[in-house]
Amino acid sequence: MTDPISSTANSSSQVPLIVEMRGIVKRFPGVLANDHVNFELQRGEIHGLLGENGAGKSTLMNVLAGLYHQEAGTILVNGEPKVFSSPRDAIKSGIGMVHQHFMLVPSQTVTENILLGLDEPRFLLRLPEYDLKIAELGERFGLKVDPCAKIWQLSVGEQQRVEILKMLYRGVDVLIMDEPTAVLAPQEIEGLFITLRAMIAQGKSVIFISHKLQEVSAIADRVSVLRRGIVTASGVSSKGVSRQELARLMVGRDVIFALDKKPGKPAGVVLNAIDVHAESDKGLPALRGISLNVRAGEIVGVAGVAGNGQSELSQVIAGMRKCIKGQVLLNGDMVSNRTTLFGIQHGMAYIPEDRTHVGSAPNLSVTDNVIMKNYRKPPISKNGLLDMKAATKLANELKSAYDIIVPNVSTPVRLLSGGNLQRVILAREISGLPTFMVAVQPTRGLDVGAIEGVHRLLLAQREAGAAVLLISEELEELLSLCDRIYVIYEGKIMGEVMVNSEKQDEALIDTIGQMMTGTPLDQIQEEEIAANG
Repeated sequence: MTDPISSTANSSSQVPLIVEMRGIVKRFPGVLANDHVNFELQRGEIHGLLGENGAGKSTLMNVLAGLYHQEAGTILVNGEPKVFSSPRDAIKSGIGMVHQHFMLVPSQTVTENILLGLDEPRFLLRLPEYDLKIAELGERFGLKVDPCAKIWQLSVGEQQRVEILKMLYRGVDVLIMDEPTAVLAPQEIEGLFITLRAMIAQGKSVIFISHKLQEVSAIADRVSVLRRGIVTASGVSSKGVSRQELARLMVGRDVIFALDKKPGKPAGVVLNAIDVHAESDKGLPALRGISLNVRAGEIVGVAGVAGNGQSELSQVIAGMRKCIKGQVLLNGDMVSNRTTLFGIQHGMAYIPEDRTHVGSAPNLSVTDNVIMKNYRKPPISKNGLLDMKAATKLANELKSAYDIIVPNVSTPVRLLSGGNLQRVILAREISGLPTFMVAVQPTRGLDVGAIEGVHRLLLAQREAGAAVLLISEELEELLSLCDRIYVIYEGKIMGEVMVNSEKQDEALIDTIGQMMTGTPLDQIQEEEIAANG
């Protein structure tokens, strides 16, 4: 096999470069994020950028997008040196970025967010006219979203589409996409890939940041890899290097893609949701008679395309959304329409899909974040007062146990990478020894090494006898971790299937796929019986 570290496919001497980054250095207090990084993007290519969380890939792209300014190094666009003082400067040079953490104004509509910061329209807004333009743009690129909807009313997946539309509307030549598929269903991912290939055919270029190695191999022409701020592979052909080798270049060790899951020994029912109904933020029905259960010592998955009620289900269980009909029982006690504190006191742990705004307090320290659930109890609390010495001791113990990479536990968690922030949340939730855990998209946006760590922690909870409800849009993740899977569509359960992690047959995957698009399991089974005579 060609040496992946030095190989460069489609030599830049033959294909004109649209972007060159030479010797880029970017520092933060105590961290050298980019250490003399070189990066080249050719016109008309999709260039995959891989690396662990905290490897410096988003920092490098933030420099290219004008959000950060490098301490050293040069950026050339079409051979001309450029100095970007803001994202506006980068966009003027034809470079736009879709961020992993969205840059949207929640109280404004989709159209208003897309037009924000543009010189046109200048005086008369004429929103209906621009609503139509945005709708047409969404239709053209397969990124459907209601132009009149407020951002806060949209699912995470829909918000991602708005960010992509924002850049497409500005007509950028270079589109930087930070984890663009993390919130998309398989069908939507394929649609996005079609969109990207159409852009490439028109001479545009894409930088595709992703932790999903199989996607990078499928969509990227070339791949570069960063590890701890240093380039370990530069512009290698995505066809000339295996997924295992790319993973090793990312994390510096061999990665186990299929963890050893011991045979399950489920016990009694811990969580029981009975005929649950709930509304969305728009006041529309989101859950329409959901019934499911989770037993001790098992992981139960919920599969579905984004926006079919998964978020609302997790929020009803956690006490963050009103249950308008039905009930949720935890160890026999009703937790629906009770406070979140009630659920915590009855053994519930909650890993939300939005780790930045819901799962953590960004401006508070690692210590403050890990004691949020037990600050009322000894040894953290003494005579009604916080014992910060004990809190710091606990935080340092969790930092070591969960491999949280941070200079010290007084660091604000907003400065942590996605993987390290997720470890902080998991450390807080698991250290409370829960009997039940609901985990929503726990590996979204994480690299392969961090995903492996999260999977190990979830399986450890299962082996410790906890009941785990795993809500994920990653079908491969659900099939490898779960004992049973429910499929949700438009707020209803389409069916339940048992999972044999040692044998993943195509028929099971096809059945789940049909349920995800609205076909009930009963109907699928009836059609199979009829087809077999």
